[in-house]
Amino acid sequence: MNIRRILVGFITVFTATLIICATVTLVWNLSVHRRSTIDWATSFRFAIVLGIVQPWIAIRRAKNK
Repeated sequence: MNIRRILVGFITVFTATLIICATVTLVWNLSVHRRSTIDWATSFRFAIVLGIVQPWIAIRRAKNK
């Protein structure tokens, strides 16, 4: 396993997930509750989980081929 590859995968997925989740919660709160708030706890939770799981799955798929 290449640590650098895992770290780059984590950072990429973490950043993308954090931005997308924050945007979705902002739009949801604006459209439903008429407040411009971002649910940072949920955004970071999703980003951490997907940042760990997605590179791990990609590495396992590469090993099986």
